[in-house]
This record gives sequence, C-alpha cells and structure tokens, in this order.
Amino acid sequence: MAGNIDLQTAKDAKKDEFYTGYDDIQKEMNTYLDYDPDTFKDKTVLLPCDDPEWSNFTKFFAQNFENFELKKLISTSYAANSKIKKYNDRYQQISLFEEESPQFDAEITDARGKIFVLERDKNASGSIDIDDLEWSYMEGDGDFQSDEVKQLRDEADIIVTNPPFSMFKEFLAWVIESRKKFIIIGNQNSITYKEVFPLLKDGKMWLGPSIHSGDREFRVPDSYPLNASGYRVDDEGNKYIRVKGVRWMTNVEHGRRHQPLSLMTMADNIKYSRHADIRGHEYRKYETFDAIDCPYTDCIPKDYKGIIGAPKSFMDFWCVEQFDVLGYERDDDSMAVGIAKMPESFLKDYRDNGGRGHYTKGMRMLCLYDENGLPSIPFSRILIRYKQSWIDSHPEDFAEG
Repeated sequence: MAGNIDLQTAKDAKKDEFYTGYDDIQKEMNTYLDYDPDTFKDKTVLLPCDDPEWSNFTKFFAQNFENFELKKLISTSYAANSKIKKYNDRYQQISLFEEESPQFDAEITDARGKIFVLERDKNASGSIDIDDLEWSYMEGDGDFQSDEVKQLRDEADIIVTNPPFSMFKEFLAWVIESRKKFIIIGNQNSITYKEVFPLLKDGKMWLGPSIHSGDREFRVPDSYPLNASGYRVDDEGNKYIRVKGVRWMTNVEHGRRHQPLSLMTMADNIKYSRHADIRGHEYRKYETFDAIDCPYTDCIPKDYKGIIGAPKSFMDFWCVEQFDVLGYERDDDSMAVGIAKMPESFLKDYRDNGGRGHYTKGMRMLCLYDENGLPSIPFSRILIRYKQSWIDSHPEDFAEG
C-alpha cells in the first residue's frame, strides 16, 4: 500500500511501540512446531517487551501454555515514566488488568515495570491459561538492559518479542550475549548492519520462515500519529498501521533454510525471465569485481560457478547447503573477497549521465554498465557462490561451467 511507513521511519521518529498481530505470531510459531513439535516443551519463555493488556505475544503463549507443554511463561513491561523520558510519549494508558488488581498502587505504577508469570493453575479451573497470569511490580522500570531483566533472561530458554525498533541493535546484542534461543521481529534493512550481517553469514542467526515480502499490520498506541495512507481504525477506536520491511529473526531451527532454491539455467533466464531487465539480456559483470549481477533472487542461475551479486531478499531463501554467503558489498569486512576501488572513468560516466550518489573514486563499490550501456551502481548486494559440495552433487547443472 502506497505511503506505508517502514521500520527506519519509525526508528528515526522514536515511535516504535508496535503491537504485533496475533495471526502473525501464530503463523511464525507454527512453522517451528511443524518442524519440531517439542520446540517449546518444558521451556521457560521470556517476553521481555510485553504487557498482557496490549501484547498478543503474552496472549498467544498463555492460551497455548498447555498445548506447547511450556514450563513457565514470563512477560515484562516497561514503566510509563521511562517511556515518556525516552520517547517523549506515554504509549499506553493504565490497563484494567492492572487497575482492578488488589496490588495496584497509583503512586508507583508509572515508575515501575511489571512482571507477569504463568506456571500454575492459580484459579483451580483444571487448566493453565491466561486467566492464571500473576503479576507484580518490578523493583526497577523494566528496561531489558537492567540487571533485573537480565536475571530473567538468564533463567529463560527462549526469548520471543517485538523489541523497540529504535533499539534493535542493542536488543539483538543483549540476546546474543545470553546464548539463548530467540525469535524476534526486525527490519529487512538491518540484514546488512555491521552488527547483524556477520551473525547471518556465520550461521548464528537466520530469518524466520513466515514473512518473505510485503507489509504487516501492527496496532499502535492511541497517541500514535496516523500520517501515512496504510492505516485503519477499528470499530472500537483502536489504531493500526501497515509497516514495510518486517522480518522475523531467529536461531531456532525451522527447516525452511534447508530447502534448496529451484532455479533456471542462465540461458533459460535470459529467454524466459519475467523480469524485463533480465529477459533478452546477458548477465552483466561488475567493473570492480569478478562477479555477475543478479537483481532478483528467482533469476540466480543454477549453472554458474562464479560469484553472484544477489539482492538482500536472497537471505529470505538462503539454503545453507546450496550457497555460501561471502560478504556484503558495502561491509568493510567483505573487502577480503576483492572488490576494487571505483574507476575514475566510471565515476565520470556516472556523473555525466546524471548520477548524484555520494560516491568517490576511492570507494570500493560494485558498479556496472546496465542493459542500455549506462553506468549503474546496484543497490545493496549480497555476494554468494554455490558450495563446492553442491556443484559436485549436481554435475548435470554445471557441465558447461
């Protein structure tokens, strides 16, 4: 939908308290259970950025506590005063869940985080569900970086949440430090962050299986400004926006990353590709690196042994048995694969043809001449190559190359 915001916009505005849809949570979690029905069995699950009145994560895991055979569910929420200080906004009003509880304290509620625990049949109903949640105030404000929440992190087996987008890098580092399993929501653009890409490249993290493209709807606080076209207000006055670039990121196995891409030969792509800039054209090679440019994942040729510059969307479909990921073209660590500096002649052609990018001849960039012979600098390429073991096991595909 035109005008939908992206996560970077939310991050820059520090308006990033988005409540994930129940269906989106369910679809993602079901993929792990399809692969391994015991994914959550006997596990303590921590939801460190959640409040049951607003968060579907807490509702989902509480309602499925017995189905998943969970050991314990812990949710924590951030104090309202801390949100005002950090984001200049009180994201949510006091919930009925809190206000109607005997332990509610109006004098401290804005300054304290809350902790919610589910592990027993508190109301003797014969089952453990959301009605059995027990809550209390935390000693501090509930910040995930506090020692109090770190202790809960260390107790947990799996951490699941939609962290504040403006603090995604800090939250990811916090999770990685714990060496625990995690399933979190992030931004497709973060794939190439220097704090993120090495984790993907080295197999310490991968993308979740349920979202590969498009946008997703999130509920937002009442105070959130609806200044994009991709929004709606439901019959109860709840606000929702649609957000581009959403991805699940995880180190929990789901099996999808072992499914090979089904691809065409280079010749068949040139003949039949649905993409006009591929169909009828030879694959172009970079001026600064011995590799071909492939702007679409579905146009990666199945018979090319050399290095390929693929779009970031490739990471959604990366089969670890099929491809090696060598680097990201604009990451300094990727210079080991040999990207050369941009030739002065190419930069002159680029400027003469109206190019206005902030490039200099000293930069190491992937650059090429497009199908019309015009200088072009592709946006954001992941450098990949077929594994030798894949080539050896598919000799019919690589007979010519």
